[in-house]
Amino acid sequence: MLLADAGESQTQICETLGCSQETARYWIAMAQAGLAHNWGDRPMGRPKTVNEQYLARLKELVSHSPREYGYPFQRWTAQWLSKHLLKELGIKVSACHINRLLKEMGLSTKPKNNTTEKYSSHQQDSSITIGDLPSSANPSFLWQLSLMKT
Repeated sequence: MLLADAGESQTQICETLGCSQETARYWIAMAQAGLAHNWGDRPMGRPKTVNEQYLARLKELVSHSPREYGYPFQRWTAQWLSKHLLKELGIKVSACHINRLLKEMGLSTKPKNNTTEKYSSHQQDSSITIGDLPSSANPSFLWQLSLMKT
């Protein structure tokens, strides 16, 4: 609006701001109609479909087993969360976006990996130390291998 008021053409405004002809035309018309004070009334970007209620329900679902809601499986997947929330709240969100939302909340549908705890208790029991044969050379090499059950 300021560039149009300064006398620049629609093409110059589009080049300067990197906007479309339609956007420039719309805001020039708003300024000419004396509605420049309404610039903040037009929402920017794509409307948000996910609200606080959706996020709270997603968090609640992930913290409970799907079996509590009548499903035959033990763990949620993003796809099933998406389907369930669509049925329950009428908001369609992709499985990829569900995973993104869960990550932002510090949650996941994947089980926590406890394999390091399993192996850490066995490491001391199954370690082998290999040393070199005594020789006249000073440096002595000592290798230690830790066997892990796979």
